Amino acid sequence: MINTPIVSQTSPDVIPSCDTASALLGKSLSELTEWVQQCGQPAYRGRQLHQWIYQQGARQFSEISVFPKQWRETMRETNIGRSTIAYRAQAPDGTVKYLLRLADGQIIEAVGIPTDKRLTVCVSSQVGCPMGCDFCATGKGGFKRNLQTHEIVDQVLTVQEDFQRRVSHIVFMGMGEPLLNADRVLAAIRCLNQDVGISQRGITLSTVGIGGRIRDLAQHQLQITLAVSLHASNQALREQLIPSALRYPLTDLLAECREYVQLTKRRMTFEYILLAGLNDLPEHAEELADRLRGFQTHVNLIPYNPIGEADYQRPSRERIQEFVKILEAHRIAVSVRYSRGLEADAACGQLRANQRL
Repeated sequence: MINTPIVSQTSPDVIPSCDTASALLGKSLSELTEWVQQCGQPAYRGRQLHQWIYQQGARQFSEISVFPKQWRETMRETNIGRSTIAYRAQAPDGTVKYLLRLADGQIIEAVGIPTDKRLTVCVSSQVGCPMGCDFCATGKGGFKRNLQTHEIVDQVLTVQEDFQRRVSHIVFMGMGEPLLNADRVLAAIRCLNQDVGISQRGITLSTVGIGGRIRDLAQHQLQITLAVSLHASNQALREQLIPSALRYPLTDLLAECREYVQLTKRRMTFEYILLAGLNDLPEHAEELADRLRGFQTHVNLIPYNPIGEADYQRPSRERIQEFVKILEAHRIAVSVRYSRGLEADAACGQLRANQRL
């Protein structure tokens, strides 16, 4: 008589060693496949789960109708990792600002910026911001914590769902300093690229500059655009606007930026907010051009957006154009970016969760 081994079958209402508390959003296909197998399910359900999270936009495990009903019921408390929209404001130009409530009750901001050919999402990387830049509303609100990978990716999916239109571009220009949350931001970029399907060339990461972090970022050889917020043409002025400049001098920042360009062979962008009578004078333009001479770069000039809490003003169009002409005379690539979403407090520098929620 041959003894046949008994193969145990996992009952649908029994959950093997299976983590249902950690967010599934942000996980890769291989990670989701491993997770379903830990839950006692066949590997092919990993691909199904991946599709429902990233293409179908599932918010609850119970929505995934391709899964057996009994398993969905058993796993109903599984954390997908989605936020809820706590506030939505649309400006006349079509820009939409969102306040999103996270699982712990914290509020973050995201902005959807549509044009005829693209939909851009401005995402946050932290709850608040520790940098304390004097002209920025977010910095005045203080810092709470870093965002998790799924909380970053969720912002893009939320805007995509609300617009019923595919997101093509992402800018890390919302709340927070991305390079102070570099590991999770890099994980989010991987997910947005490989799982959501957004080209790295459509992603821009904006930083005020953290010593050594730009060099570290270069090692990853990403195809993203790096945008560095200068906002000043000399060290004294930069210290006045950006407190961290005391610890990270402008000369060191620019040296690291040049190294980044050499390592990545990618042109970078410098952001420069124009503040009337402070950093918008012809001598500032000349000084900026001198610092950027021979640099593979592009300068975005951003006329200041008032936040009602700082003694700054937007320069006149004549002063802005004079600044542009000086940079162009020195063969510096430059453009003026008039921020959208002003009426919804969704423009650059205005991001702040100041509604009572």
